[in-house]
Amino acid sequence: QVQLVESGGGLVQPGGSLRLSCVASGINITTYAVGWYRQSQGNQRRPVAYISDGGGASTFYVPSAKGRFTIARDNAKNTVSLQMNNLTPEDTAVYICQANSIGERPYWGQGTQVTVSS
Repeated sequence: QVQLVESGGGLVQPGGSLRLSCVASGINITTYAVGWYRQSQGNQRRPVAYISDGGGASTFYVPSAKGRFTIARDNAKNTVSLQMNNLTPEDTAVYICQANSIGERPYWGQGTQVTVSS
């Protein structure tokens, strides 16, 4: 059974940082492209950052995340992380990871809540 479990969310003040983790079981996440998405209340789920599969590990960020967020793999832990710096209230959302591979349906985690507030 494939599971993606996110952790690392919480309450942080504006300007603070959080590091989210997406731990995979049942798959070798290194062979999957992984995306972090976020969904704030009343809004659609939107992509935030993406890392390709394999050793090349190309990354992509939406403009609001570029320069503040970093997506990275930890192959030994079968994990993809999202380091988020200089957070603003607009970053408040549930953050969800997705793993996908050609020919398979995508796998989604349940999400972790990030709240940025003073």
